[in-house]
Amino acid sequence: MAKALTEDTRSGSTGKIMNVLLWIFQIAAAGMFLMAGFSKLVGNEQMVGMFEAIGVGQWFRYLTGALEVAGAILLLIPRTSGLGALMLAGVMAGAVMTHLFIIGGSPLMAIILLVVMGVVAWGRRQRTMNVLAGLR
Repeated sequence: MAKALTEDTRSGSTGKIMNVLLWIFQIAAAGMFLMAGFSKLVGNEQMVGMFEAIGVGQWFRYLTGALEVAGAILLLIPRTSGLGALMLAGVMAGAVMTHLFIIGGSPLMAIILLVVMGVVAWGRRQRTMNVLAGLR
């Protein structure tokens, strides 16, 4: 009985630590995605030039900025944080591929954000499954 209580206490504290760590990742990433998304949406010169170099058109800059801002907001809502992380992981996978195959430059920041969003998506997978089950 004492052993079971100790294991429950450990797993409970581990869960709390993981929850705090995920929230730190979510808040930090949300701040970064809000800044990056808004810079795309307001037409920052550097962003306009980068999307010009990509060659798809400026509509893609607006789409990417909107996805980043929406994903950042979703990260900050407990129920939707996993969905936001999944969406932003997709955006970052595209950013990594764009850096590697189209515009060049270092994809390091996109890779870091991709990994962080993967960790958050995995850590919040139960919430995501609950949201998706509620849609059925």
